[in-house]
Amino acid sequence: MSAPRPQQQPADTASYRPTERTVPTRSPDRAAYDRDLVHAILDEGYVCHLGFVRDDVPVVLPTLYARVAERLYVHGSTGSRPLRAAGLADPGLPVCLTVTHVDGLVLARSAFHHSINYRSVVVHGLAYDVTDPEEKRQALDALVDHVVPGRAADSRPANKKELAATAVIRLDLTEVSAKLRTGGVNEEPEDLALPHWAGVVPLTRTYGTPLADPALPTGTEPPEYLTAL
Repeated sequence: MSAPRPQQQPADTASYRPTERTVPTRSPDRAAYDRDLVHAILDEGYVCHLGFVRDDVPVVLPTLYARVAERLYVHGSTGSRPLRAAGLADPGLPVCLTVTHVDGLVLARSAFHHSINYRSVVVHGLAYDVTDPEEKRQALDALVDHVVPGRAADSRPANKKELAATAVIRLDLTEVSAKLRTGGVNEEPEDLALPHWAGVVPLTRTYGTPLADPALPTGTEPPEYLTAL
């Protein structure tokens, strides 16, 4: 059975409208629909997980993505199953896309209450194959700049052969929710006297020193946009 299509909402509203699919059944108090928060979580990530159904079997694939206003673009090979399916499906390929950041390991005195602090976004919708050449080029530039801002202008753009071998799908941000867990441990009162360490181990993302390709001319320095990371 196909899922009901959500009502469209203006992009200038402060929040996404909750739907039956975006209200979690577990810990609904952790759900959020603030547009700026959703955008921030998406913009900080690199890899999404794209879920769809093929031949009545669920499939989930990790891939790069980029956000442009109220759209997500996901790229891959033209031989990729979900990207082929997005071009063949009518009116589009039903997908579920997720992005997650792990911010901390929550260690409780009891094994049951161990957890993680996290920020996540779940997007439901119909994915469409991007066939317009100009939109496709802009989407690919956005994908490159999403990984390293400023990189698209400092690299050779895809040629016709490369564009023909690359597929891009578009997913509108309409049916969207964020979910977060922050703070410390949740313990049973009777466990507070146990002699086990409890607390949070924060996790942060860091960038290493750029490693130059050996074929670069001697003395070539990393561009400023790269060292700024």
